[in-house]
Amino acid sequence: MSRRTLALPSWLPVDAYILALIGTVVLAALLPARGTAADVAGGASTGAVALLFFLYGARLSTAEALDGLKHWRLHLTVLACTFLIFPLLGLASGGLVPYVLTPELQAGFLFLCLVPSTIQSSIAFTSIARGNVPAAICAGSFSSLAGILLTPLLAALLLGSTGGGFSADSLLKIVLQLLVPFLAGQFLRRWVGGFLARHKKVLGLVDRGSILLVVYTAFSEGMVAGIWHQVTPARLGGLLAAEAVLLAVMLALTWYGARRLGFGREDRIAIQFAGSKKSLAAGLPMASVLFGAHASLAVLPLMLFHQMQLMVCAVIAKRRSRDPERGPEPESVRNREDAGAGPVSDPAVTVTS
Repeated sequence: MSRRTLALPSWLPVDAYILALIGTVVLAALLPARGTAADVAGGASTGAVALLFFLYGARLSTAEALDGLKHWRLHLTVLACTFLIFPLLGLASGGLVPYVLTPELQAGFLFLCLVPSTIQSSIAFTSIARGNVPAAICAGSFSSLAGILLTPLLAALLLGSTGGGFSADSLLKIVLQLLVPFLAGQFLRRWVGGFLARHKKVLGLVDRGSILLVVYTAFSEGMVAGIWHQVTPARLGGLLAAEAVLLAVMLALTWYGARRLGFGREDRIAIQFAGSKKSLAAGLPMASVLFGAHASLAVLPLMLFHQMQLMVCAVIAKRRSRDPERGPEPESVRNREDAGAGPVSDPAVTVTS
């Protein structure tokens, strides 16, 4: 008899890192850091956040970013989706309180809408769907760079005191823990850039380990503070439903809106994947600084949305890859040559950003 093995569908991106995040949350629930251990974990988490943003700055090529400005209409469209339309939808979620979301979950939902777009997963899905990969790279990079400034400012403006004690002190922490390390990385890039390029795999482990430490610290603080009793199964289901609606609206808006703006198929793919997604890697460190002891509830919507967007966008990317070479285009771009429209195999990258 032939032996059959159970396999998950190829379009389902169940990533080992997602399992690690879930395991970290479980560990924090069972063995939260208390007392001296909490102080050590908090200090290590602060250092990890600074290291993350130093590495972000050291990896970002200023020359490549400036070269990408020539496609400014696409980048402005992605930035408008990320930092204008998303926040407006996040503000509209205030109408779900207290019927669907608690005030704390709604604050986390709004924070989710303020986080920059992803880089790695946007590139991966754009490549699978045969879209404009260089545009996705630049759009994600610009969004991440803008998010270092815009996310804290928007949080100060829209969250106010609901952000777990968000204040001018939080802004100072953002500058010291995020902006200063990022600028230091940019300044030192000419000396350390080569080393980082040669050790991508090791530094990738450092990135992920740092984020896991941030998650453990945040959820430990939430357990010690006893705030998890606020998340009932009904509230969790309401949060998932609200996030499903948010993702569906943004996916539709980025695709059909980009078509109305006259973008071709390849550009619309890049806009859809870069303009509808949110970065877990950038959002978690920011939340730990902005929300303090309330960070566990604040990052819960982002963690759920992150996995939801990966699963849904993987399905969409697979379907886009089977589209005809030339679908119906707006008149303004109908005669444009399709560059690199051949089928692209799944890239060997892990979509966790």
